[in-house]
Parts: sequence; structure tokens; C-alpha cells
Amino acid sequence: MSSVVSVHIADIGVGAGLRLLLKGLRPGSVHGLRHADVGTAGELSASVRPKPTAGRVGLVTFWDDHDSLDQFVLEHPVADRLRDGWHARLEPLRRFGSWPGLDEDMTDSRHTPYDGPAVVLTLGRLRLTQARRFLRASAKAEGAALEAMGMVWATGLARPPFVATCSIWDSSRALSTYAYGAGDHSHPDAIDADQAEPFHKRSAFVRLRPSHVSGSLSGPNPLAEGALAAVEVG
Repeated sequence: MSSVVSVHIADIGVGAGLRLLLKGLRPGSVHGLRHADVGTAGELSASVRPKPTAGRVGLVTFWDDHDSLDQFVLEHPVADRLRDGWHARLEPLRRFGSWPGLDEDMTDSRHTPYDGPAVVLTLGRLRLTQARRFLRASAKAEGAALEAMGMVWATGLARPPFVATCSIWDSSRALSTYAYGAGDHSHPDAIDADQAEPFHKRSAFVRLRPSHVSGSLSGPNPLAEGALAAVEVG
């Protein structure tokens, strides 16, 4: 059975955010939950010094099926705490690398038969000895992403050693052009640096099709109501 992925990002305050970061969300405590990661959110930038957004938290979850996610959204106190933020329900299309909760038989081909709006998750368990190299490479790639055609919005997430980015693109083609095109080489260079000496103990790049998106974010790094809201599964 293919996994279902959801992303929940909300401004819940410093105290509530710290409690969620410390407690997390354990798969055994929630029906159908394969894996969950939580992190403090922060704007992407070309700086090697990440800038977290105080009180903003992101939760990335992997589920057995839509029914399990529905139950979580309707009944779980963590979902209720994040309810006033931005939420995306996602269908994995392609992965490179591996991550708990993802189907191991998912294609790793760069070419997928889908060119609609896409969400991308980059997920890593950072080797702390590689943090300086990672931050240098990541800063260049993030700076290039912010200037890339087709980028709608992006955020970083971190609860070291967990580090991640979540980005929204208006098409898979725009995403591929940024990631592998002949223009700016910051992203390909970061890939090469990681392959030469891995930044992470475990990592994955996941391309996903949004099936339902709702909510908004205000304040730093705002995300307007209705971003990708027209994308629905019939």
C-alpha cells in the first residue's frame, strides 16, 4: 500500500513549540502513523547561519492510508494544536534515498509522468561532523532556489540531527530545471559534495503531488491562503 504524506506548519508560540519539539509524535501512539518528524521552521536564505522563526513548527508525517490521516486530523491534540496553520496532503511520486515511512519500491527516476504543481521534501539525519560543509553547500542551493523560476514558497525545518526543507513549485518542470538544469550549479554541486562525502547518516529527496492544501501562514515567510488550493483529487 502506498504511503500518504502530510505536512503541517503553524505558528503556535515558543512554549507550545518547544513542548512539541521535545515530545514529538511516536508512530506507536497514533493509528496508521508510519513515521513523523518535527522541527522548528525557518526561512531559506543564502546565509550559512539559519534563522529560525520563533514559535513556528513544522510536522512531516507518513501514513498507511488516508483514513488514518483523517482520524489524526479530526481527533489528535497535536493536529488540533497545528490547525490554524498551513497543511498539505501529498502523494509521493519519486524518491532518491530512503526515509522511514516511505515505500522502498518507489521509483527513483528523475522523470515522472506528472507536470502539475509539486511539493518537494528534502530530509536528512545530519552527521554533526559534517555540519559546516552541509551549511555551506545548503546555503548556496537555498539561495539559488529562492531565485529559481517556478518557486512558490519554501521553508527549512530543523531539530538536529533532523534537518529538512519543504518547497512548493508551480510545476515539476520548474523543479527539475532548478535541480538538474544547465543554469545555476549550486544544487548539482551540493549533490556532488554529498556523494563525495555524505552530509547525512540517512537522507531522502521526495517529490510529491499535492492532493489537498489548506490554510495560510502570516508573519515572517508568509504563505497566502489558497496556495495550490485549486489542486484537489476528484
